[in-house]
This record gives sequence, C-alpha cells and structure tokens, in this order.
Amino acid sequence: MSDSDVKDLLKNGLHGTTTVGIVTREAVVLAADRRATAGTYIAHRRTKKIIKVGDRMALTTAGLVADAQALAEWLKNQARYYQITVKRPFTVKAAAHLLSSILYSYKGSPFIVQLLIGGYDTAPRLYSLDWYGSILEEKFTATGSGSFIAIGVIEDGYRDDLSPEEARELAVRAVRTALKRDSASGDGIDSVVITKDGIKEFTDKV
Repeated sequence: MSDSDVKDLLKNGLHGTTTVGIVTREAVVLAADRRATAGTYIAHRRTKKIIKVGDRMALTTAGLVADAQALAEWLKNQARYYQITVKRPFTVKAAAHLLSSILYSYKGSPFIVQLLIGGYDTAPRLYSLDWYGSILEEKFTATGSGSFIAIGVIEDGYRDDLSPEEARELAVRAVRTALKRDSASGDGIDSVVITKDGIKEFTDKV
C-alpha cells in the first residue's frame, strides 16, 4: 500500500465520528455519537461505537467500521482466554499494549482506526491508540472528525476531582457540542461509566 493510498484512507476512513474519554479518581467515562457515514451518505443512525471487551473494560471506535469491529472482537477473545487460563482479569495497560503490537505489526497495510480503551483494574485508566500502534495514557482525550471541537469543551471543564456523574455530563456535553458543527457525527450519544463495580451504560438524545 502506497503512502498516497494510506493518506486517502485516513482522510475518508476517519471522517464521521466523535468519541471522548475522561479519567476521574473513581472511574473512566467514554462517550460517542451514533451516526455512521459513507462519504456524505448517512449509512446508519444507531451505530454502537463503544464496545465492551471485559467486565470493566471498553473501547471506542473511530475509522473503518470493519477494522474496528475485528480488533474489538479479537481483543475481547484474548481477554476472555487470558482470564480462563491465568485466572485473573486482563489489565487495561496489557490490553492497550497488545492492541498496539497488532496495529504496529500491520503498519504496512494498517487498520484505519483510532481507538480509546478505558477500564478499571487497580485504578481507572485510559489509553489512546492510532493506526500505527502509537499509544498514550491520557487523563482525557477525543478522537474522530469532531474531536477538535470536543477536546476544547473537555479542557474547559476538566478537574481532577470530578465525580463519575460530573465526568459523564462533561463527556456528553463535549460530544453534543461537536455534533452541532460536525455534520458527520450525530443521532444521539452513548456513554459508559466504568468503576471497580463494573460498567454502566447510558444513552442521551441530542
């Protein structure tokens, strides 16, 4: 695959999503819009862009849907296999680095995705990954075509002492603001709050 092919895929494949992640002292919050697009065509209005990959771990997807779904399913199976064989849960850091290794190994013909993986092992954690396997641990971040709008809202409202519900409200507000200016994102907002007790799911209308 040539550099120009990759650039075309990145230009087209990452068009059409707003996802955000926020870490608090007690939880990780993930939020995403529900619109799937194919160019200027709205292909689906109830797309799930937050995928649970464990009892206390989930990831958000931006980019090519097939690539993101394949990686999420693979990670889910790896986490399940690890828990069965090793008898303890997969850590968020291990999951992020495993995904990073896969993405890097395919860098010549990359999965066209941006992923956020968040969860709770001994503490709440959030990692962002790009299509080449670069990995960063974050306090908050955003991906997708609406990320440039959403990140400003989060930066303005973020505090270390946010409660899980305050963080969820901030994440939803960030996505909702992006939806007002990014035509490729829309049709509602899904969010999850991940704590030591598990995952709670929410859906908000625009």
